Amino acid sequence: MINSEPMRSNMPMLGEDASGTFLTVLDEIKQQKLSPADTDLSLDLRVEMFEDIIASEVGDTLLVRARNIEREIGLRQVFLKFEGGNPSGTQKDRIAFAQVHDALRRDYDTITLATCGNYGSAVSFAASLAGIKCRVFIPECYRTKREEEIRNFGAEIIRKGRDYEESVQFSRKEANDKKYYDSNPGGENIGLQLKAYSQIAVEIFDELRDAPYAVAIPVSNGTTLAGIHRGFLNLYRRGKTSRIPRIIAGSTSKKNPIVASFLKQLPKCQDLNPEKLHESPINEPLINWHSIDGDLALNAIYSSKGWAGDASDKSMKDFSKLIKEKEGIYTLPASTAGLIALHKHIPEESLPGDRYVVVLTGRTV
Repeated sequence: MINSEPMRSNMPMLGEDASGTFLTVLDEIKQQKLSPADTDLSLDLRVEMFEDIIASEVGDTLLVRARNIEREIGLRQVFLKFEGGNPSGTQKDRIAFAQVHDALRRDYDTITLATCGNYGSAVSFAASLAGIKCRVFIPECYRTKREEEIRNFGAEIIRKGRDYEESVQFSRKEANDKKYYDSNPGGENIGLQLKAYSQIAVEIFDELRDAPYAVAIPVSNGTTLAGIHRGFLNLYRRGKTSRIPRIIAGSTSKKNPIVASFLKQLPKCQDLNPEKLHESPINEPLINWHSIDGDLALNAIYSSKGWAGDASDKSMKDFSKLIKEKEGIYTLPASTAGLIALHKHIPEESLPGDRYVVVLTGRTV
């Protein structure tokens, strides 16, 4: 989840969001005679049609060997897992569509969540395809380029909460009071969210036919990282892979609880002081004082013998530019944090000549 800075000043913050391919998906659906948003159809048929949309539009993202990046960082067999191929331009579609599918299957008429951008756009888009009302809570003083998108999908934006974490609380309370579907991270849907993200591990395995030595992932709440680790853990337990990859977490310098807790070798994810956090358009997708699934992510790093590292705004911008120039892939700077954590670790440990996967979570155009 994209998190905002708690106790923000009165100055509005505009984050650098990913771009999506919503119009292309919508055009294809309009060409069909039937739609899961048609409430006159039976629920079973609507669910089946929505599952067809998920199968054709979400996941199966590009995994490509980055030979030019290999030469730049001094590692062989570096693969980029580009989540920009999803409709919203990020991995958020994986949990957005999974939860809207669950809400539709259980006959909910309204879904709610808190966001600062990409996740709200992904859920509101999926909800519009399913014919489910969507209520999106955004912190009072936060501004995102994706607000217009969210409204265009028919979702209602509610300005409530001083920060992302407080907006989650308001959204979750409304879901409980009014019996809406709660699609916020954590809570009772954590199993569904982890399963959705575990598919990234399955897709990597399908391409490489085994687990790589390490997987580098940008982290904020930790849900994506924990889900990928669980996916590889399940593959290993089923005898599909010969190992579980080392999990590498990268995030904005000194502004993420998961990385900060790892660097202190703490057994549990420790919250940061919100008053000391200052976000920028670059680090906004990664910054927070409380990682909702932080303990799960931290455990994944420790149990896989992985590591975590900080990334400055400048380094994220530089690596985003490097990927664009060397591999022709447009990514959000924040999505390079995992690659930076991998690169910074090379002088500290003699890494084997093996396969490494870097997850990139967004794109710009």
